[in-house]
Amino acid sequence: MSKDWIELVERMSDRLAPSMAKDHPNLPVVKEEGTYYYGVDGKRYLDFTSGIAVTNTGHRHPRVVQAIKDAADQLLHGPSGVIMYEPLLRLAEELTEIMPDGLDCFFFSNSGTEAIEGALKLAKHVTQRPYVISFTGCFHGRSLGALSVSTSKSKYRKYLQPNGLTYQLPYADPRQCPSDQDPESYFPDKLEQDVMDLFRHQVTPDEVACMILEPVLGEGGYIVPPRSWLRRVREICDRYGILLIFDEVQTGFGRTGQWFAAQTFGVTPDIMAVAKGIASGLPLSATVASKELMQQWPLGSHGTTFGGNPISCSAALATLQVFKEEHLLENCRAMGNYARKKLDELQSRHPVIGDIRSIGLMIGIEIVNPFTHEPNGEGLLNILNRCLDKGVLFYLCGSAGEVIRMIPPLTVTQEQIDEGLNLLEEALYEYEAEIGVSHASTVPVKRQT
Repeated sequence: MSKDWIELVERMSDRLAPSMAKDHPNLPVVKEEGTYYYGVDGKRYLDFTSGIAVTNTGHRHPRVVQAIKDAADQLLHGPSGVIMYEPLLRLAEELTEIMPDGLDCFFFSNSGTEAIEGALKLAKHVTQRPYVISFTGCFHGRSLGALSVSTSKSKYRKYLQPNGLTYQLPYADPRQCPSDQDPESYFPDKLEQDVMDLFRHQVTPDEVACMILEPVLGEGGYIVPPRSWLRRVREICDRYGILLIFDEVQTGFGRTGQWFAAQTFGVTPDIMAVAKGIASGLPLSATVASKELMQQWPLGSHGTTFGGNPISCSAALATLQVFKEEHLLENCRAMGNYARKKLDELQSRHPVIGDIRSIGLMIGIEIVNPFTHEPNGEGLLNILNRCLDKGVLFYLCGSAGEVIRMIPPLTVTQEQIDEGLNLLEEALYEYEAEIGVSHASTVPVKRQT
């Protein structure tokens, strides 16, 4: 690391707010390429975070980079509405082809949080109802509107007092299903009872504008709900004229093995919020609904200065091309199945691995105390730091920071999955030895070269 870099890193906590400078692991890098980061220390790091589920096409995909360069020769800024430009209009047309049926009209913005804000405003404006129902454990963003429906961690809401026009219902966590029950029947019935109790005691259904949820919990721990539960949510919304919003900021653009989790589960919402993987790293998001719904959201009821930036839209168009030409949805499904099989094998050898949850290449690996089986966020950080030293980068999630988040680019290869999981296993053995776990009956897997 150069002297200038060292000095900058040392002053980081003086120049950056703690909420920006204290995340994990603050790895100084000089370059990204494909599935790798290149550190200022001269090391190459296998990236199993995809910039937190953003670079689904891999870092700096050549087609995306060229699209950005070409777009910069034409336009740097919109603003849409004051002027209009081809990349934005073409993107809306091409997105319509991959969206769930009926979702064909777009409001472009810059981030997932903005897309959520737009979705909530659209629902309230159209229904003229004040209340929103969200689900415990979901994360929808950090602006006040999005925060009012986010409950993945209480610290995100501390002192901020988001508006009280929201109610929460339990999310369907398969681990909480009684052992003598089938999750596919237990959770829809439980939801029905929870909703009826809410409507009986706290709010009438004709006051509720929308229900909002992540079809797979992200920040909340990569919880995959039963398909039947999501279908029951849809049925209840239809029953009472409540709009259903899917937050597909993290699950969208191939992460679950289809374009969107709505298609993976076979449940179509009225409104979707998408972002992250849409433009391979450039800021872009969208609130998506039917034309009929959007036409009730008139000029002046919402707006943006930077949303639908022409360079970001060009990057998004290139991203869609890469998905189709390189068959990334198919690769996601194949590599997701392969990674899950390898992780199941790791779980059998390592008592610090609790639950493993996966859908496509959205994979959560729970770390527990092997003696008490309690969630172990401290142990997880120990393991992640060991992984980083070995050259592979993971991220974390879960209410106690106890879940390793494995979200490699959808371009990942079998060899790269082997490389990353072998390094993870080395870290697991080292950590377990440190805390006194015996492996008399297991043999460490040798690192592949």
